[in-house]
Amino acid sequence: MLRALGAGTGRPTMADLSIDFAGIRSPNPFWLASGPPANSAAQVLRAFDAGWGGAVWKTIGNPIVNVNSRFGSIDYGDRRMIGFNNIELITDRPIEENLREIAEVKKRWPRNALVVSLMVETKEEWKEVIRRSEDAGADGLELNFGCPHGMCERGMGSAVGQEPKVLEEITRWAVEFARTPVLVKLTPNVGDITEPAEAALRGGARGLSLINTLQSLMGVDLDRLVPLPRVGSFSTNGGYCGPAVKPIALHMIGRLARHPATARLPISGIGGISNWRDAAEFIALGAASVQVCTAVMHYGFRIVEDMVEGLSDYLDARGLKSVNDLRGAAVPAFREWGELDLNYRLKAVIDPGKCIGCQLCYVACMDGAHQCIHLPGRTEAQSRAAGHTVVPKEVPKVPVRAPGSFPDRYVPFVHLEECVGCNLCALVCPVEGCISMEEAPGPPGSESWNDRVAKGTDSVAGGLEETRRAAKRKERPA
Repeated sequence: MLRALGAGTGRPTMADLSIDFAGIRSPNPFWLASGPPANSAAQVLRAFDAGWGGAVWKTIGNPIVNVNSRFGSIDYGDRRMIGFNNIELITDRPIEENLREIAEVKKRWPRNALVVSLMVETKEEWKEVIRRSEDAGADGLELNFGCPHGMCERGMGSAVGQEPKVLEEITRWAVEFARTPVLVKLTPNVGDITEPAEAALRGGARGLSLINTLQSLMGVDLDRLVPLPRVGSFSTNGGYCGPAVKPIALHMIGRLARHPATARLPISGIGGISNWRDAAEFIALGAASVQVCTAVMHYGFRIVEDMVEGLSDYLDARGLKSVNDLRGAAVPAFREWGELDLNYRLKAVIDPGKCIGCQLCYVACMDGAHQCIHLPGRTEAQSRAAGHTVVPKEVPKVPVRAPGSFPDRYVPFVHLEECVGCNLCALVCPVEGCISMEEAPGPPGSESWNDRVAKGTDSVAGGLEETRRAAKRKERPA
């Protein structure tokens, strides 16, 4: 069995990280996504030296001209580039130059996966660029039907990805011409991701990659009144990526992994992957490989060392022999809302030994949730004046005592009878582990909304039908 080296450690990993993605073999599931980090042989060679298992070459097509500037980002708190915007287009280098470098990389790293991203217009162009890419040594082809800026204005990229019939036809062309596996890269800028995915399947695609970037504007320069990133006196929409898009990507990958028509297609997961935990989540929701771009642009190729080691350690800790054993493990738990258990109960519990008295949980609960957290020391009248409609008989006064606490404050009190287990207090709390959500007794058995609908017990008091019935009763003569 092939063992992947834990990059930077020199020790063999216990779990097998190698994958076979629709016939494309890779020593580990970590691939560079098509974009600036995979623009040249010099970059891809450095990436493979660092430990990346594969790369998807920056999209090849008829060379374009780019603009200055090309990137924008959103920072949050002290974290830079939580969201990233890109208006750069496909390769601006001659096709022959790209192909020569692809051949060079494949010669030096024959066991690593090298997929070539493609985007052209006509059937004859697809035929030629596919043949030349495969002759250069491509292990597979990724059809870029996702780019949401620039190229879509020319009838390519997401303009194809948003039209299932066109996507299916061009995929069929590529499959007809190709000797290697054809992957289709999907745009998230659609209403239902299963529709283009099914079109790719009908066209003969061997795999899917998603998500590409989301159409976006990053902000506005309020001095010049020009959107960002600014190109002279104007701007345009770009593709949004980075950590902020991860939840969107996970949802779409999970949708396809559980969808009967597409579940059998291998998926290369993309969107906000920055570390091994992100990668493990994508794999657990059905991804066979993961692609990374923004995090490499931010931190460099060496991040793969922690990714390889972290994923390997996680698999070992769970007793999994292979990364493939993790693939799709979380998919059965991804359900529609109507299937969730209405009888499941959680309650918020505040650890008095960790509370610093910042009162963020109280503010969040009062203004954004269900008013079940109380501040000790208030009278009932004061509590009601603050916005509470239900006041417990007793609110214990427990002084905060954790290091760094606010002086002369008390631990907020959770009125458990009113707590709906929404999690907001735990999410806003700045102290790790101070607020936990703990299971509490609920009604016996399990019951979902779908169960109620099936039994005819889905009417909830206070609805419009009840109001109409009450109005009719009032209209009847005595």
